[in-house]
Amino acid sequence: MYKILLFTLLSLPLIAGFFPKTIHTSIQSIEGNTLKLNASFPKDGMSGIVIHHYGKERSAITSRIIQTSAKEARILRTTDILQHDELPTISTSIKSKDKVIGGYLYENILLLAPDAETYSLIRSQHLKNWIHPDLFALHLSILGDAQASKENLASFAKKHQVGLVYIVRRNAAILLDPISGKTISKKILKNLPTEGKFPFYMRFQDLETGWFGSKVTGNYYNAMERL
Repeated sequence: MYKILLFTLLSLPLIAGFFPKTIHTSIQSIEGNTLKLNASFPKDGMSGIVIHHYGKERSAITSRIIQTSAKEARILRTTDILQHDELPTISTSIKSKDKVIGGYLYENILLLAPDAETYSLIRSQHLKNWIHPDLFALHLSILGDAQASKENLASFAKKHQVGLVYIVRRNAAILLDPISGKTISKKILKNLPTEGKFPFYMRFQDLETGWFGSKVTGNYYNAMERL
């Protein structure tokens, strides 16, 4: 069966833009909470960061944004732009000509799949920086959450510098931007396991709670449809 799955994954055409490319641009103008960009991100719903230069090679990330339409973005009012106890809180307001990186850290991807075989096969097809799901399992355990949600995926992404979440659903795969909470890409996958293992993959044997914990039961595909 998994040979069939591998053949299917290999034979699918490389869907243009399924993995949107990171883009570097700048802010043209600002009006309230809306920004005009000098160049659009590849897809609406993509998040990005704003970088302000202070001179003498000093710069800092000052905000996160989400593209809402061509060359237009909305400021995300977040107080935890980067989660790190050693980093100072930045209060600099966004200014025109500030640099923008759309699809920030999009090469760093967390993969959620129905079983270990599917997980390994998908990883083998794409040269990305794959974030091991054990880290996400530990994150859920610390939070005391029983399942993945957009909220705990967002907090995990900020803490571990994750740009995208690749989610295998029934007969399809989606790319979720955990910062914007938007699905930015989707493609069909065939010959997936009929039933996903829940939890599907773990090395932690003694987690008391969390999606990958040994005491959690549920339906993998149903859980992924809720994301």
